[in-house]
Amino acid sequence: MLDIEKVREIVERVARDYGLEVVDLEFRGGGKARMLRITIDKPEGITHDDCSHVSNEVGTILDVEEAVPGASYTLEVSSPGLDRKLSKPSEFERFTGSLVKLTTHEPHDGNRHFEGRLERFADGKLTLDLNGVPQKHAKKNKGPKAPVIERKVEIDLADVEKANLVPEI
Repeated sequence: MLDIEKVREIVERVARDYGLEVVDLEFRGGGKARMLRITIDKPEGITHDDCSHVSNEVGTILDVEEAVPGASYTLEVSSPGLDRKLSKPSEFERFTGSLVKLTTHEPHDGNRHFEGRLERFADGKLTLDLNGVPQKHAKKNKGPKAPVIERKVEIDLADVEKANLVPEI
């Protein structure tokens, strides 16, 4: 059976040696379709070389230590992408000022889906500025055009089900 914590320790150690952060780690599938997906990042962005170094070193260590039992698996190392997932407090702090799309566990003013500028993150709460951003899932959306809501919403991080950056190109 896979010891995901042992794998995480190996991945974290290798990433730290290269000045990288492990954003996500997941092991999926079964049989010959098993995949270990590692997502890494650093403030100035990830390069192909970063992915290659982590892939080679982690792959070698996992094989030598037999940390992934069974015959085969695919190892994938990548950057989080422009629409990266946000989950850790440090990520919300880092991306303050960015456009964010999120879903909450509980409704706020009848909505669970929001898109707005991450204005602030402090004390486990994030403030989204919804001013001027059409809210596609707003209650009053009866016509073809989404309403523009002029307001801010404060959400506890614990209430965030899913959050992603919205690319601004």
